[in-house]
Amino acid sequence: MMRPAGYTLIASFNPIHSIILKHHRRLSLNILYGNSAKSKKSAAHIQKHQLRTKVVMVAGQYLSPLFSIAPMMDWTNNHYRTLARLISKHSWLYTEMIAAETIVYQEKNLDRFLEFSPEQHPIVLQIGGNNLDNIAKATELANAYCYDEINLNCGCPSPKVAGHGCFGVRLMLDPKFVAEAMSVIAANSDVPVSVKCRIGLDDHDSYNELCDFIYKVSSQSPTRHFIIHSRKALLNGISPADNRRIPPLKYEYYYGLLRDFPDLRFTINGGINCVDEVNAALRQGAHGVMVGRAAYQNPWYTLGHVDSAVYGAPISDLSRRQVLEQYQVYGDSVLEKYGPHRPSIREVVKPLLHFFHSEPGNGLWKRKADAAFFHCKTMKSFLEETLVAIPDSVLDAPVAKAPPGREDLFANLNDLLPPPYETREQEQEQEQEQEQWLVVVSSARTGGEGENVKLNYDAKGEGNNGRRELVFAAAAAAVWSVAGIAMADGPKPGTPEAKKIYAPVCVTMPTARICHK
Repeated sequence: MMRPAGYTLIASFNPIHSIILKHHRRLSLNILYGNSAKSKKSAAHIQKHQLRTKVVMVAGQYLSPLFSIAPMMDWTNNHYRTLARLISKHSWLYTEMIAAETIVYQEKNLDRFLEFSPEQHPIVLQIGGNNLDNIAKATELANAYCYDEINLNCGCPSPKVAGHGCFGVRLMLDPKFVAEAMSVIAANSDVPVSVKCRIGLDDHDSYNELCDFIYKVSSQSPTRHFIIHSRKALLNGISPADNRRIPPLKYEYYYGLLRDFPDLRFTINGGINCVDEVNAALRQGAHGVMVGRAAYQNPWYTLGHVDSAVYGAPISDLSRRQVLEQYQVYGDSVLEKYGPHRPSIREVVKPLLHFFHSEPGNGLWKRKADAAFFHCKTMKSFLEETLVAIPDSVLDAPVAKAPPGREDLFANLNDLLPPPYETREQEQEQEQEQEQWLVVVSSARTGGEGENVKLNYDAKGEGNNGRRELVFAAAAAAVWSVAGIAMADGPKPGTPEAKKIYAPVCVTMPTARICHK
């Protein structure tokens, strides 16, 4: 069972589900992810475990994940997510990646890794791993904590994960395994499943290879939601930080996926740093937007506008002082909950270190915080000692106007879109049709010029396929009859003579084998 953390976010901050927006349609899990028996069961499961809290919630109902905060190792832990939820009621939260092995081997200590307060809904658990048995067991153990979605990490480029660990972004090289893993997760859970990945890695970075991955995973598993980091990963030893900076962003790949997989849901990630840019991506057609570092390094200005600018909620008059009063209640309830210094005052305060980003007094506040870590034992005493550095005008002001975003972020996107994707099955079918076409051509030519050509071809009876093949046969006979070409006596492909003779065929069927050279 999910045990309450011993606190409730109080006073002026309304719980996430206590506001019903009049002008914004509220989506249920059933609508968002399909009206399946699993979705209905999940909604009932969540409702059962949340009735014990004082928070007013509508079971299983959340606003669409138009905005989500990316899973970030050592950053999006319970402490940060609590702060984020105090600022934004409607953002979708993600845990940091938790290895399946950690969940399995820490079965008797799971609260430390999986527990969260009910106010954090909607929240997604991200797991990582390459062992199907451990992934299945981890998913089963996580069920008791009532996450709203389970996500598999196929995008982390860290050497510890993608290198020695052989999971993360390296899993993109094995879509069959990813499909099996997603099927295992879905079979052991009652909530939707999703995959977070890059657009490619190393030399496997073409749009068609990305589409092959999406196609195979979605067609061989229940996965219908993909979070796409719009950079490829480089596994040649560069750091995760460089992997967020060096590979270029290719938003055209993301929007190509929207075109080529209309039945799937895609969330865009990478290089989007403010609410203005979030809305620009949504206007361009994105299903949802995930923001990472900006939401952590400048939480007040990044998250403070999400509810109003993205979800259409009334503008909030919430102040930093109100957020800190409520975060203090949380902090004092969890300090040393799992033993001495687990967590420590430094760990609980860590998400606040960027709370006054670019504000007067920020530098002095951080210096006071460094000194207070050595002797403060409670959040109350820590805040009393350090907040004297911040002017009241900063502490009591509501969130200011959102900073403008880059106007050219999605410029000329339509001109950059890759060609439409064709599955390998479609390509194989096309090659077979071309081979049949050439066989008929050869037969037609040997029937003689100036005579009626008999098409000794099986049109496979009725239907579109038969008619299509008959058309191919007729076209082949016509072209080769006019050109006077005999396959058996034809020149070697690639020679100047072959290029001249085969030209009539290659105009109409440029992908035929004889045209490859």
